[in-house]
Amino acid sequence: MKLRIQDNAIRFRLSQTEVSQLVYDGMVTSRCMFSKANLHYTILKNEDTHVISADFSENEVKVCLPSTLVSGWDMDDRVGFDAYDTNGLYILIEKDFKCLQPRLHEDESDLFANPNINHEHCP
Repeated sequence: MKLRIQDNAIRFRLSQTEVSQLVYDGMVTSRCMFSKANLHYTILKNEDTHVISADFSENEVKVCLPSTLVSGWDMDDRVGFDAYDTNGLYILIEKDFKCLQPRLHEDESDLFANPNINHEHCP
């Protein structure tokens, strides 16, 4: 799972396997290991919520998605979901697509086929 943070926005990009894990297991998680601590980031499917929300505590970014959004996501053409939480944080969760131009040292074997295959630039 890829994580990008810019100012008051956070973006997650999920591979095919990670989308399937979220749909069927209800959770996908990754971590970035620093010398003194790890940063964990997790996306959870939540039966009890109707809004996308995010929280940060104990070195973990945790995003909750309504189960109604997640259901069937692995089999349909929806790219992703976005929302602003109550603090104005912009949250974006989306499928990770293969780039149109191969990138050296990047394994894209588990990424989704790019829907813009006829365009010249990677999204």
